[in-house]
Amino acid sequence: MENKEIEAIVREVLERAENGRTESGGPVKPKTVKQAAANGGQTYVTMPLALAVKLIEKIEEKAARWDMRVVTAVSDASGRPVAIHCMDGAYIGSFDVALNKTYTSIAFQMSTAELGRLSGPDGSLYGIQFTNDGKIVIFGGGEVLKKDGVIVGALGVSGGSAEQDTALAAYGKSVFTELE
Repeated sequence: MENKEIEAIVREVLERAENGRTESGGPVKPKTVKQAAANGGQTYVTMPLALAVKLIEKIEEKAARWDMRVVTAVSDASGRPVAIHCMDGAYIGSFDVALNKTYTSIAFQMSTAELGRLSGPDGSLYGIQFTNDGKIVIFGGGEVLKKDGVIVGALGVSGGSAEQDTALAAYGKSVFTELE
């Protein structure tokens, strides 16, 4: 093979990678996805447990300053729970609500507050909360989490008013990108 042919191939591969495609045409795996040892070999991890716990701890610090007791859940990009913390004194019912906020945010790739706006009586998604075996939450406190523009998980906060949960989740989303 001549140098010019090799250079052309390299340029084509680099161009595909910049456009989000591999040489075979498949999607490029985002930098945010890491591999980890698993019982059956290797697996891809979008939301490492240590990162989820760091995020939850930040939210719990803020909640404590606001004199709130919340349940905070973090799921990975597929909606699978990674970590759930229940602050002492948090409502028992907040467990399922926080977890379902992560599911909702992943399932519809938006905050639960935004989905709530879209599912109002005149909204295009009116009644959506009655789908998915009742796991859809249409009030604030759920946020999609991204790294490098790629969805890596979701956050759900429950225990205060919808406004308080929304504010805590927005805070969590804002500090998430700073955590490693």
